[in-house]
Amino acid sequence: MKAYTIVLADDHTMMREGIRGLIDAVENLEVVGEAGDGLALLNLLKKRSPDMVILDISMPGMRGLEAAREIKARNPDIHVLILSMHKSEEFLSMALAAGARGYLLKEDSGEELLTAIDRIRNGQTYLSKKLASEFPEAIISICRGNHGTLPHPLTPRERHVLQLIAEGHTDRRISDKLCISVRTVHRHHANIRSKLDLRHTAELVRYAIAHGYIDDQP
Repeated sequence: MKAYTIVLADDHTMMREGIRGLIDAVENLEVVGEAGDGLALLNLLKKRSPDMVILDISMPGMRGLEAAREIKARNPDIHVLILSMHKSEEFLSMALAAGARGYLLKEDSGEELLTAIDRIRNGQTYLSKKLASEFPEAIISICRGNHGTLPHPLTPRERHVLQLIAEGHTDRRISDKLCISVRTVHRHHANIRSKLDLRHTAELVRYAIAHGYIDDQP
């Protein structure tokens, strides 16, 4: 069986060494590269095309979520597994929106890391067991691969704005991408919140993921 290849991206050398040791001990898993920051990771991926990137969410140079979006844009076949210290539902939602197939806490065991790799390798999505009991069923459903299909009240333009919000873009960046004024972005943002009766960005991200807006186009 062909080895499942993995690149590690974490700014802590000891963390990378520990993960490499776990992976190297498993047959048919192979670490083929390491990077200490997001920019170095993207440069490495110009030379290598692994099956998976295990990615620290908080790296210098380029944040893990930004790197994940770049990876999925350049090569959507690469699986991304996020490692994080954050138990925040907002971070989890943003990671899923960025295209991650898994979200583990750095306090999780090596055994669970290997389980996550195996599940993702076989087409599933994996969420840390320590988070699975804390988050709403909508998020858990997404982690099990069940995207919602309910009809939505938003216009195509509002769906596109919501998609960009969920992907972590600022209002200025959305303005530039859509060639509209920041004031117009603010108006769309307000309309979205009003129609969905949601106040916080984390709630908008959850809604976007649960209703499949992340891959939606206007």
